[in-house]
Amino acid sequence: MDTTSKLTKLSVVGSGAVGTAVAYASIIRGSANRVALYDINEAKVTAEAKDIAHGTQFTDITDVTGSSDPAVVEDSDVVVITAGAKQDPGQTRLDLATQNVKILQSMLPALLEHAPDAVYVLVTNPVDVLTYEAQKISGLPVGRVLGSGTLLDTSRLRWMLARKAKVAQSNVHASMLGEHGDTEFPVWSSATIGGIPLREWEEDGRPVFTDTVLDELAKSVTNAAYEVIEGKGATNYAIGLAGARLVEAIVRDEQVILPLSTVLSDYRSISDVALSVPSLVGRGGVSEVYEVPMSVAERKQLHHSAATLKAAIQQVKADLEG
Repeated sequence: MDTTSKLTKLSVVGSGAVGTAVAYASIIRGSANRVALYDINEAKVTAEAKDIAHGTQFTDITDVTGSSDPAVVEDSDVVVITAGAKQDPGQTRLDLATQNVKILQSMLPALLEHAPDAVYVLVTNPVDVLTYEAQKISGLPVGRVLGSGTLLDTSRLRWMLARKAKVAQSNVHASMLGEHGDTEFPVWSSATIGGIPLREWEEDGRPVFTDTVLDELAKSVTNAAYEVIEGKGATNYAIGLAGARLVEAIVRDEQVILPLSTVLSDYRSISDVALSVPSLVGRGGVSEVYEVPMSVAERKQLHHSAATLKAAIQQVKADLEG
């Protein structure tokens, strides 16, 4: 747990499956000293906070609150927004865009009133569209409004690669970038295992990661959420852990590079859209984004992702005006 003199506070907006998973994981990991849950459903949010609080004898965190009053987020260092309509089986994340932007528009002003100095982390899908809209609504610096983006997708990718290579996940360095959705893509050209280029990894003298294997892995990562949603109705545990890890990077000022979504300006000629690229994150949010080496095909995939998200943003605008 952070042992600095300043008590750190995390507020989680939304007490559904994802919000409670973020709060629960953060308490177990000691991501912040205080955790607050906010939801318009008073009975639900109070019950969820009590359920978590009843187990704090076994954690380092004991300050857990829940309320339908937005004042509960007062003095937050980080506000993680998970509230919104959930993705049903058969739906894409972009199908939720207009509905969840409307929810964001209704709640964000009150959150900003009570936590004007917080870093805002969007988890609600479609996370890239919501990140873009939240930055525009709030007027905050782009680095203080970020989306979890492909952080979870990257974790999925590394888990799959590690299993295939039969090594510990910590040896795998590879990332998913772009949209957190159907146009996301792995950057194979810079992926390594223990410093060895991915395509050069061998078993019994034979390459493990052929083009066919890599294509299958990329599809598996992109479809992972759909498979989980089909089976259990929602993804929550993994994103809860990813959210907690991101909170730690912020409140502990770790200056770590993670694949996160922020509004970009002339990133490989991409501007005015939010999508995931390698981002330096610390106390103030994202302070820098980096251009990792990409093949020509990967650069095309990045621009395709950006175009898809820009079209979604324009559709939301048309829906709201109509």
